[in-house]
Amino acid sequence: MPLNFYHMKVLFTEGDAYHQTSMKRSGWLGRVRRAANRSPILLGACVIVVLLVFPGIWLCIYGESFFSLTHRLPAEVLVVEGWIGNDGLRNAAAEFERGAYQYIVTTGGQTWDRRSPSNYADLAGQELIRLGVPQDRIIIAPTGEIEHERTFKSAVAAWRTLQFKGIHLQALNVFTLGVHARRSRFVYAKVYAPATQVGVIAWTPSDSEAAPWWRSSRRTKCFLKEIVKYPLEVLLNSGRTSNSPTAR
Repeated sequence: MPLNFYHMKVLFTEGDAYHQTSMKRSGWLGRVRRAANRSPILLGACVIVVLLVFPGIWLCIYGESFFSLTHRLPAEVLVVEGWIGNDGLRNAAAEFERGAYQYIVTTGGQTWDRRSPSNYADLAGQELIRLGVPQDRIIIAPTGEIEHERTFKSAVAAWRTLQFKGIHLQALNVFTLGVHARRSRFVYAKVYAPATQVGVIAWTPSDSEAAPWWRSSRRTKCFLKEIVKYPLEVLLNSGRTSNSPTAR
């Protein structure tokens, strides 16, 4: 009986030593496992916090530059989203001249002033003429009065207008406002696939470079809109059942 007790004591001692050595070797992983065993709810809460906080910090620091994508292609046509304003159109005219494009297409629906019958596509065309772009190089592709899916409908309007004029493209570039660029390119690429490659040029107003986005209500509004709308476009196609420009 004493002998058996001695052997049991030795076995327990060796087991404890092995367990301690194993835990030392496992390091932080062992501590995580022990924490998970003791409080799985607390661990799960910590994981959720990390998953929410880190992307939020990344978006605050790098989000605006992520959405403000510029991916310029050698293209025959430059498509300008007419709502970007006269300063943006001035830069679009300069891009048209530098890029040796054949045509510049203006898109857009009715302006915010409901009392006026004008639309952004027409106004942008007039401004480009005033800036010195030859009138025979300007193609106006209005979308009419639209309340939703403005980017998609603008892409479709440009596609239909180019098809009507017998202009078939290998590549085009979309010129738009900074944070809207990545989503614009994604939508246009869906509409023009697979025949036409789509590039994009993100124009950033000069007054946006001096301060972070959260100091401007206009930039904050545009940025938050893209945080919501870009994932919807990527994951859910923004609710559309088809991206074909001939489907509507």
